[in-house]
Amino acid sequence: MKSWIVGNWKLNPASVNAVQALVDDLVEGVDAQGTALQNCHIMVAPSLLHLSQVEDILRTKSAAIKLACQDVSALSAETGAYTGDVSAQQLQDLGVQWAIIGHSERRQYFNEDNDTLLNKMKHCAAQGLGVIFCIGESEADFEAGKTTQVLAEQLTIIANFLQQSEAVDADYIANKLIIAYEPVWAIGTGKVPSVEEVTEVHKFIRERLQSFEATLGKTPVLYGGSVKPENAQDFAASEQINGVLVGGAALKAGSFLDIAKAFSK
Repeated sequence: MKSWIVGNWKLNPASVNAVQALVDDLVEGVDAQGTALQNCHIMVAPSLLHLSQVEDILRTKSAAIKLACQDVSALSAETGAYTGDVSAQQLQDLGVQWAIIGHSERRQYFNEDNDTLLNKMKHCAAQGLGVIFCIGESEADFEAGKTTQVLAEQLTIIANFLQQSEAVDADYIANKLIIAYEPVWAIGTGKVPSVEEVTEVHKFIRERLQSFEATLGKTPVLYGGSVKPENAQDFAASEQINGVLVGGAALKAGSFLDIAKAFSK
């Protein structure tokens, strides 16, 4: 299985010029690596404002870098009177291939609940957008030993999706779903769980998915939370960790590609 290296740019960079420079550096860096990154899928998730700009650059300069969005409408898969929203249909038409949903920051700041996330997943599936589904426990839950309990509850969305989406074909389930485990207490804090801890959590996630549907046992499970070039090789050594969802380190092409190289080995 190829590793997935996904850069979540969040509310960055601040200008179109900075976006241009970052994407140009990424394209140049990927080209320079040649076959060194052949064991990785490289993906970036710009802000909604910059999606069109990044898509245009990648379409003309690099088919090797995939494009994801950071959010998608829960209200409609197509069009409608939903001011400020962007639908899965609009994103797919633009050339976006994947959507990040369930990120802890969306759950925290926008109060996104299970019903909202289930709607987003259904809309992505209806338009053929792949889903990077984020799960993770708070520091209080971690310290209380409730990690698996919290993750099991969050993963019920996958089970509900399978039950309520009879029209979704096996190919979509097998190729358009990625799970990203991001302990909330490790995102942007510098606190990092051990590789052994993450490995055990990923085993639990995989077993839970497999209990919903046998083919989900092969679903890529990524780690996210203060991932840097300095610790990427440690995470890459675990067979249970199929890649990473990178935040701050994705805003510099050099550090992002160093992480990719660690997983490509």
